[in-house]
Amino acid sequence: VQLQASGGGLVQPGGSVRLSCAASGSIFRLNVMGWYRRAPGKQRELVATITSGGTTNYADSVKDRFSISRENAKNTVYLQMNSLKPEDTAIYYCWMSGNYWGQGTLVTVSS
Repeated sequence: VQLQASGGGLVQPGGSVRLSCAASGSIFRLNVMGWYRRAPGKQRELVATITSGGTTNYADSVKDRFSISRENAKNTVYLQMNSLKPEDTAIYYCWMSGNYWGQGTLVTVSS
């Protein structure tokens, strides 16, 4: 199984960006998917998860600003990030249950 994340970059405070993660393999639709992040000097933390049935869970710090979704037909999970803050700057990692990880994509929120 391979996870390929994309969509990071430089964005201004208050802006938006959408991350995508494409998974290989036919087990995607059965697995929980999620996004984690590691900010500079901090430990990796959970951002959001989504079950195969579409149940979502968010870290308190991103609730009401971020939205996770999945498209099983494309083996892809998304993270829509709105109202971004400088403290959202981090490397974002795609994750799939079974301990599969993507390579990470950097999001920098700065003016």
